[in-house]
Order: sequence, then C-alpha cells, then structure tokens
Amino acid sequence: MYYRWVPVRAPADAFASLLARVTGGDGVTPAAQRAQAAGAGAVDGAPAVAAFVAKVRDHAYRITDDDVAALRAAGLDDDHVYELTCAAAAGVAARRLDAARAAMDAHAAAPAGDAEDAAADAAAAPGARTGTGA
Repeated sequence: MYYRWVPVRAPADAFASLLARVTGGDGVTPAAQRAQAAGAGAVDGAPAVAAFVAKVRDHAYRITDDDVAALRAAGLDDDHVYELTCAAAAGVAARRLDAARAAMDAHAAAPAGDAEDAAADAAAAPGARTGTGA
C-alpha cells in the first residue's frame, strides 16, 4: 500500500483558513454579507436575514422550517441560506475558540493560586458562552 505524506497544519491555521474561505470565498451570497454574518454585529439585508443570523448565532438549535421559509419569502434560495448559516456558525465558533484560548492562556500565565480565578474571568468574558460578544 502506498502512503503519501501530507503536511499537517496547526488547528488554528486550519480554522483561520476555513473562516477566510467561508466569508471571502466564492459564493452566491455577497462576501461582505457573509463576513457580517460571521461577525458579532448587524447584518445588511432583509429583516428576515438579520433575524435568521441572530438566531443561528444565539440559538441554532431553535431554527425551524418557518425561519427558512421567511428567508425564501425574502428572495433567498437554498444556497444563500446555507452560506449564511455556515458563516454565522463559523463566526460563533471563532469567538468561542478565542475565548477558550484566552482562558487557557490566563490559566498558564497565572500564579498557582490565581489560575482558577483567571480561567473563570476568561470564561465570563463577553461571547464566551453564546458567541455573541466581541
């Protein structure tokens, strides 16, 4: 059997590459709108788009067929819905990853007695639980 050596990138580099492709790669949804969906702020477009992206960011498990139907009624097709969903989810994941790294860095940098306090402070930072903070 033949095996080919494949270079492995650091997970952070791989995730950054994924986020860049989701927000800036080819797609039917404008790259600026996908970047907004991945961010924590407002999203341009129909009110249904902003409501959908906010719901994906905060409560993705609550998305229903009615939410998708509202996007279709606003003129979006399945490709738009998919791209906005991926961008919003990737943005939340990026913010959660950043919060986790901050907690680990705080834990590693803190003196032995203060490590638990530093980790708790990092976990309480905006966006650490919901992914909606800065």
